Amino acid sequence: MEPVKPHVVCIPLPAQGHINPMSKLAKLLHFKGFHITFVHTEFNYHRLLESKALDSLGDSPDFRFETIIDGLPSTNPRGIQDLPDLCLTIPVQGLRSFRELIMKLKTSSDVPPITCIISDGVMSFTLEVADEFGIPEMVLFTPSACGMLGYLHYEDLKERGYFPLKDESQLSNGYLDAEIDWIPAMKGIRLRELPTFIRTTNPHDTMFNYNLQSVNNATKAAAVILNTFDDLEHQVLDAIKTKLTNLYTIGPLSLLHRQVCPKNLDSIGSNLWEEDTQCLAWLDKWEPCSVVYVNFGSLITVTPQQLREFAWGLADSKYPFLWVIRTDLVNGGGEDVLSTEFMKAISDRGLLVGWCPQERVLSHRCVGGFLTHCGWNSTMESVCEGVPLICWPFFADQQMNCFYCCEKWGTGMEIDDDVKKEKVESLVRELMEGMKGHCLRLKAMDWKKKAEAATSTGGSSYINFDNIVMQLKRK
Repeated sequence: MEPVKPHVVCIPLPAQGHINPMSKLAKLLHFKGFHITFVHTEFNYHRLLESKALDSLGDSPDFRFETIIDGLPSTNPRGIQDLPDLCLTIPVQGLRSFRELIMKLKTSSDVPPITCIISDGVMSFTLEVADEFGIPEMVLFTPSACGMLGYLHYEDLKERGYFPLKDESQLSNGYLDAEIDWIPAMKGIRLRELPTFIRTTNPHDTMFNYNLQSVNNATKAAAVILNTFDDLEHQVLDAIKTKLTNLYTIGPLSLLHRQVCPKNLDSIGSNLWEEDTQCLAWLDKWEPCSVVYVNFGSLITVTPQQLREFAWGLADSKYPFLWVIRTDLVNGGGEDVLSTEFMKAISDRGLLVGWCPQERVLSHRCVGGFLTHCGWNSTMESVCEGVPLICWPFFADQQMNCFYCCEKWGTGMEIDDDVKKEKVESLVRELMEGMKGHCLRLKAMDWKKKAEAATSTGGSSYINFDNIVMQLKRK
């Protein structure tokens, strides 16, 4: 008889930036001989079917999908403005649904006994279920280590009077420029760089308290996993280890997946939008390092005016660009924001798509720069390919990631919150042809080599992942 496979249940927060790294980790564990149950919300599971990300579900009997409810009505679009509602419903109705799922799996004869639950760090209500059934649980936090350290000091920020804000004027009167000199390993950090959920006058703010509870719950987990690598964030990681002792860094996950199991379960995707792969052929016609790639991620929104400023800044730079514009990117709809005049001006050198295979785009020889919101997945994927950044952070840990890219790692330049087309144009030109851009590119290539070393045999992330596998197989 074949030995019983260890069985891991993986459950990400139902958002694109959280599904992607959890999917990579699940595929890595599957390659190492684990039976995987991957848990989506019903809403996102149907989106994945519509986007054709799950075309070949029958190919792998030991990588299965299950669903839970998130508690929101089917008509809710699950956009960025709906996150507070999700944070209220999923710990209640999602918890009940997840408990029922674990009961079903435990009594099922066609799956192995559950070895471990790996939950998203901000789905920590699952720890309650794991404890009820005596199942060990690890948590995967999807922010950077520097972002994570910021969240770990939410309690201190509250006790020291930084949260909540005294009044709304503190958002614009320079108060956020106050330097925070008491967080270890974060020299030079200001209040404005810390994860943005502190920016409220409401002591009962849903997002602040949800994240505070999530990082506090992490201390109850068997281990905490981060999608980063030791060389990149070693000082911050040392500070985190004083609070979370059983910590594994296994990033960049996209690169580790590529190194360890490059073709494993390629038929199972994780994109909630259908990818436009024709953009890859469009990229082929350009010279090396000549194209600017623009993508503000899966959640953030922009105003019509901001979209126009970015659009004309890109057009006036005269560089070719590939720009991902989601259908829900613009507040209030954006069908008429980009004028006929603009489309005519970029007809020979601009391509707009609804979604794209970002890792393949960033690895394309012609991509020379990335205009990004500094989400951690995008930041890590740019590190993997040695692509320098223009940073326009929006919320959560993105401001922290931007600060480290620009001030610590030397891979990016920041655009002001109040974006203007002239600034966009000048930064694109500097990135693509200036001395500053040249220095950023050299530094980005240096970090790429270090990321490759970390995820290669004998590297820190490679060893840490093997240690996770060994720990799980001992259960």
